[in-house]
Amino acid sequence: MSTPHNNAELGDFAETVLLPGDPLRAKFIAETFLEDVKMVNGVRNMLGYTGYYKGKKVSVMGSGMGMPSIGIYCYELYAFYGVEKIIRIGSCGAYSPDCKLYDLIIAQGACTNSNWAHQYGLSGTYSAIADFDLLKRAYDVALERKFNVHVGNILSSDIFYNDQPEAWKKWAKMGCLAVEMESYALYSTAAYLNKKALCILTVSDSFISPEITTAEERQTSFRQMMEVALEIA
Repeated sequence: MSTPHNNAELGDFAETVLLPGDPLRAKFIAETFLEDVKMVNGVRNMLGYTGYYKGKKVSVMGSGMGMPSIGIYCYELYAFYGVEKIIRIGSCGAYSPDCKLYDLIIAQGACTNSNWAHQYGLSGTYSAIADFDLLKRAYDVALERKFNVHVGNILSSDIFYNDQPEAWKKWAKMGCLAVEMESYALYSTAAYLNKKALCILTVSDSFISPEITTAEERQTSFRQMMEVALEIA
């Protein structure tokens, strides 16, 4: 079985898939943390791997940037490959002064400025939220390991280069801890297909301070969120 975006066979993916945006981060996780690793997808270089972490079968694959991209991959994993849980592990820009570089943010919910939920024909605004069991377990693991972790709402934005550079302050005022570009689509797709999803983020830059991480650091050094995700997979 294959799709236009995935040449894996049914059974190649584990029940739980870690989904970083960067396919090279997926490759790093597979090579660093997993045993008996097999590459199961290479279409469009959206690398996907399956191996074993502490004896448990786990998969990891890139999702690309933005809701349209992760929406394709998570839908296909859930609907066509028997995946039950997807844990997004990505980077984010902090809106809150409490969220420092390299801190973890577990997204309890995702707001959005996109029109993603229009497809469901709802007569209101859909609140996209995480699976509580995954969230609680991730939070507990982070606390056990004494990681700096925050839980709360985030913004999934369609816009990276915003013509209104101060727009973020309105979301921050409403309590959004940070911004990224994928989680609303993941949480909505999981809800629609009756599956489970969680987003664990590492602060890579800040709207409050000039600190920023490099592309290499985002690819290989965000190990805390990788460890938390693998422990709850």
